[in-house]
Amino acid sequence: MTFPASLPNPAAMTELDIRSARKDQLVSGATGDWEIIVGLEVHAQVTSNAKLFSGASTHFGAEPNANVALVDAAMPGMLPVINRKCVEQAIRTGLGLNAKINTWSRFDRKNYFYPDLPQGYQISQFKDPIVGEGAIDVELDDGHTETIRIERIHLEQDAGKSIHDLSPTETYVDLNRAGVALMEIVSRPDIRSAKEAAAYLTKLRAIVRALGTCDGNMDEGSMRADVNVSVRKPGTPFGTRCEIKNVNSMRFVALAVDYEARRQIAVLEDGGTIRQETRLFNATTGETRAMRSKEDAPDYRYFPDPDLLPLALDPAWIEEIRATMPEMPDAKRARFISAYGLTPYDAGVIAGDLESAAYFEEVAKGRDARLAANWVTQELFGALNKLEKSLGESPVSAQQLGGLIDLMADGTINGKIAKDVFAKMLESGDDAGVIVERDGLRQVTDTGAIEKAIDDLIAANPDKVAEVQEKPKMFGWWVGQTMKATGGKANPAVVNDLLKKKLGVS
Repeated sequence: MTFPASLPNPAAMTELDIRSARKDQLVSGATGDWEIIVGLEVHAQVTSNAKLFSGASTHFGAEPNANVALVDAAMPGMLPVINRKCVEQAIRTGLGLNAKINTWSRFDRKNYFYPDLPQGYQISQFKDPIVGEGAIDVELDDGHTETIRIERIHLEQDAGKSIHDLSPTETYVDLNRAGVALMEIVSRPDIRSAKEAAAYLTKLRAIVRALGTCDGNMDEGSMRADVNVSVRKPGTPFGTRCEIKNVNSMRFVALAVDYEARRQIAVLEDGGTIRQETRLFNATTGETRAMRSKEDAPDYRYFPDPDLLPLALDPAWIEEIRATMPEMPDAKRARFISAYGLTPYDAGVIAGDLESAAYFEEVAKGRDARLAANWVTQELFGALNKLEKSLGESPVSAQQLGGLIDLMADGTINGKIAKDVFAKMLESGDDAGVIVERDGLRQVTDTGAIEKAIDDLIAANPDKVAEVQEKPKMFGWWVGQTMKATGGKANPAVVNDLLKKKLGVS
């Protein structure tokens, strides 16, 4: 819809083709290297209690056709009325993307037929969107940062849902989603790899979640991407693109880009041509398949919606919204580095998700922030991945994890015991202090008990005493054996000090 099918004239590429792929992003084919060109059209469901043009609820999971107003069902004589909250959320999103807010915009009718589109047209914005050009910086795994330009954000209503698997002969229609407000966030075709596409979507999701303008629940369909892919020889005009519809995860976006690019390369190298078409991604096979030929804007017969006045925004209202903007992920990341001393990687991982950032700051409050970050990103996130749970489903609250770190800080337990306690916290949901007392896991700080364990080891291993004095690297063996003899409960600092004295090593 947004990008041209091809750009036959290289001179026309000046504005769109702001960058070329890095060498490591090129894809090898039988005839040499190819460059992938990707642009995303992300449909983000606006966070609001009511739909874009009616007062019907937007609650997810309701009974089929329970959240349908007469306007949503396109009953005769029903007129749409704009939802001010949805307009505000679009403005907020534009501000979060450093984009131009257009004080004058209008709604159009986009004409096409689907059984779950009762009006026979979609109310959208075409030539005059509410938000113009913006940009976001995307950090890649190799530390490289790319700026991806945003072409526009426009408001539009969602369609309903056709259900084909309830009957072998009939299709059912659920209109709960019909009329729900969407922001279509359209990027320029600045993306040059599958990983970059996934990173862009990840960053965009973090931004709208931080703004509170979309919940980003991709498994519920409240955020999904149409992925536009084409390939070309480096330095040549853009090729014909194919659009992969409704991809609903970062991993699937990356897989879809990779497969589609390789498919197009194979077709071209075999002497074929790429048809402009809409395709679907099969998450099971990792492949795309043709759905229909791709329409261009004239096919939709856009014209201004006669039932809706243009949106004329008061600049003072835009500034009021700007004044309430929250801390954005990039700013939060910078603060985590400067205020907490986190590494850029840890700061990026934590700041990139609203829940993770809030959880971490609760854990780090009054504690060693770098230690808190290690426990959050490594121990907690690792455990939740294995349990296939989200942070919101974590059996260990931020306060509980902070309590575990406190027990390490005051010497009640050491790091090894802490990991055992944490495993039990995940299983039971109990506080760390309760587990330590119940299971007798307090760290041994009694020098007499530790000294006896060391004396017993020296008596049993006289040959290793001489060996450690010649080979200082053997000291680690003595530490390990002492910890083993004390059931892992000995204070490591005390163990090290006593061993150095008794073994005569520095």
